[in-house]
Amino acid sequence: MELLEKIISAFGPSGREDEVREVIKNEIEPYVDEITVDNMGNLICHKKGNGKKLMMAAHMDEIGIMVTHIDKNGFVRFAPVGGVYPYNCIHRAVRFENGTMGVISGEGKTPMRDWNLDKMYVDIGAESYEEAAKLVTIGDMAAFCGEFAVMGKKVTGKTMDDRIACYALIEAVKKVKDCPNDFYAVFTTQEELGLRGARVAAQVIEPDMAIAVDVSSVGDTPESSIIDLTLGKGPSIKIRDASYIISPLARDFMTKCANEAGIPYQLEAASFGGTDTGAVMLTGTGVPAATTSIPCRYIHSPQETVHMDDVENEIKFIKKMIETEV
Repeated sequence: MELLEKIISAFGPSGREDEVREVIKNEIEPYVDEITVDNMGNLICHKKGNGKKLMMAAHMDEIGIMVTHIDKNGFVRFAPVGGVYPYNCIHRAVRFENGTMGVISGEGKTPMRDWNLDKMYVDIGAESYEEAAKLVTIGDMAAFCGEFAVMGKKVTGKTMDDRIACYALIEAVKKVKDCPNDFYAVFTTQEELGLRGARVAAQVIEPDMAIAVDVSSVGDTPESSIIDLTLGKGPSIKIRDASYIISPLARDFMTKCANEAGIPYQLEAASFGGTDTGAVMLTGTGVPAATTSIPCRYIHSPQETVHMDDVENEIKFIKKMIETEV
């Protein structure tokens, strides 16, 4: 749990992934042959093999906010970095990269039900523009604060999207004994802004097959939307989302690996959301690609929640795919 908490707690809004990248690099470096960081900030970890190129990608970035204006009284206006929902912002704490803390709230004359991001601000404790400008400046980013906690077999905290997948990919690589594929574990940047890092990494690697590792929304809470995904019943093989439809070659490969590993898994067909797969499969002349997801509650909130049985099964699943010839 110590490594998981460390990865999840690291600062890393889209485009500012340096801190979390360093945590991951230090952890995985002994288990791979080569590590590079490209111009997008992707961490590309190469485990050499004589077979085809298999790329697995988990994104390091998290949603956040960016300073766009400081008023005369020291209150900060902001723009979203990624999919920031107003109802998850109300009276939430945020931390800037330099350690400055703030609390998000909304305009007092506007009913709370009408608070959108344009009606919201960050209170950083300043009492004037001059005081605030010493703490933050235009373009500075902040990440949401969330408490890491263990709740029985579940864990909750910020950035499970997608640090829980980063954790699973690291732990799987540590356990690999035989690598018939020429394998690339890629920890990507700016996924929340449009799958940007994965696109660049895939152009360089030119994989023969690619699997993204991410999280997916569930339908197992009271009166929830109809989603055939439940915590504790295993990772998913994602058939589709708004960014892609699974490659038959990738689906056959993943199904074979899951069955041979003896892990429970769920089939997922989502009509919304997107993963790095959507960008990778369109690179070059096209790449057979798919996504496996860890079921997650409360995505894009400061308290995203997963089941550790699903995480452990995802680790076994990833290990099996790395050890199976593409």
